[in-house]
Amino acid sequence: MLHFHNTLTRSAEPFVPLDPEGKKVKVYTCGPTVYNHAHIGNFRAYLFEDLLQRHLEYRGFQVERVMNLTDVDDKTIRGAREKGVPLAEFTQPFKNAFFEDLTTLRIKPADAFPAATEPLHIARMIAMIAQLIATGHAYQADDQSVYFRIASFPRYGKLAHLNLDELRPSGRVSSDEYEKESIGDFALWKAHDVADGEVKWDSPWGPGRPGWHIECSAMATGMLGDRLDIHCGGVDNIFPHHEAEIAQTECCTGEKFVNLWMHCAHLMVDGRKMAKSFGNFYTLRDLLDKGWTGREVRYVLLSAHYRLPLNFTFEGLAGARSALQRLDAWQQRLADLAGTAQASTPPPAAAEDKFAAALDDDLNISAALGALFDLVRETNRAMDRNELSPKQARGLLDYWARLNTVLRLEPEAAAIPPEITALLAERTAARTAKDWAKSDILREALLQHGWLVKDTKEGTKVSCTKG
Repeated sequence: MLHFHNTLTRSAEPFVPLDPEGKKVKVYTCGPTVYNHAHIGNFRAYLFEDLLQRHLEYRGFQVERVMNLTDVDDKTIRGAREKGVPLAEFTQPFKNAFFEDLTTLRIKPADAFPAATEPLHIARMIAMIAQLIATGHAYQADDQSVYFRIASFPRYGKLAHLNLDELRPSGRVSSDEYEKESIGDFALWKAHDVADGEVKWDSPWGPGRPGWHIECSAMATGMLGDRLDIHCGGVDNIFPHHEAEIAQTECCTGEKFVNLWMHCAHLMVDGRKMAKSFGNFYTLRDLLDKGWTGREVRYVLLSAHYRLPLNFTFEGLAGARSALQRLDAWQQRLADLAGTAQASTPPPAAAEDKFAAALDDDLNISAALGALFDLVRETNRAMDRNELSPKQARGLLDYWARLNTVLRLEPEAAAIPPEITALLAERTAARTAKDWAKSDILREALLQHGWLVKDTKEGTKVSCTKG
């Protein structure tokens, strides 16, 4: 049975879907604020969510997932104002880049990517705010903005495990983000300010725009219903964002909003918080420009348990490249042995069970990858001793295909570029002349270009390590 750690209870709990038939799972994941390119810390969270969805599906669940796009908030408005362009024109390139990055990292697209500025969602936000005012959970202040009344929701602070009685309230908070020591009524609707320019919508409380927190509540319940199985995000979302979501949503619906809260730990770079001032701030595109691949970045960001801080290093990327080359070589060796064999002999059930059971245990990816590489080592030794049959090799390839629906670590099919073909021809000539030193130099040159060369009885075989 699957067990996941619930941020709300701080304990691992059996996963039981809300669906009476136990098949359908509703998941909401906080997406990017599209004021810049998403950085690798963002993608660590998105890859954890990708692993969660893929494993749920591997276990037979039908996952419906929604990921929002925050395209109106303090940061996006500020960026549009500085560029001197309309908000939609400012955010669209970052939306496009985000979807390109998802493809590069092989992250499964959500079923829907609602944007906060879409009229349907703005209307729902306004309706929810009106309901909160009508039930005494919100009020319009002298500044014409509408605030949620935290005192009306005694459970506020339970997700972040804050004792509000021990903290000094600071009154109303109009910005979208604030520190946990600054507890106060948060903005649901922000009255129009001259700094917002043309970014405004009409409402019963005058022109303005929604606060960040109400955006997610409206989009989540509008697209998935009043109750969700799982809500994910980074640990930085716990407070105030997810805490606010719970309060405003449950005050509107009268029901428990989310059964299971799952949060991903921070990403560090070279042992430090990632920050432009430290010179260790990277987007995916920065890493691609340095010659790394989406597949390698995916492996690194997936390879540590989601609740543990991950220290990203370029040495780690190099290790990912080596691990992937090992997997590729294993698959190629199995394919060579399997040949044209159609029938297959499945590997021992314990091998696959060990992989899946590790992920059943709160997505223990380290143990899952350990089980996979144990099998790689054991089967390579069996092939060294000629103890593996073509049918067994075919069975192992089938096994890998099943596991890879979760991991998505297969190499990209790639045509061999002309310059690589030229190096291969030069190496073949060196081998024909028995110039083994030159042959080794050219093999290393090919590897530096991302191409792994293997000399077999059937001839030289080459595979791309990038992708």
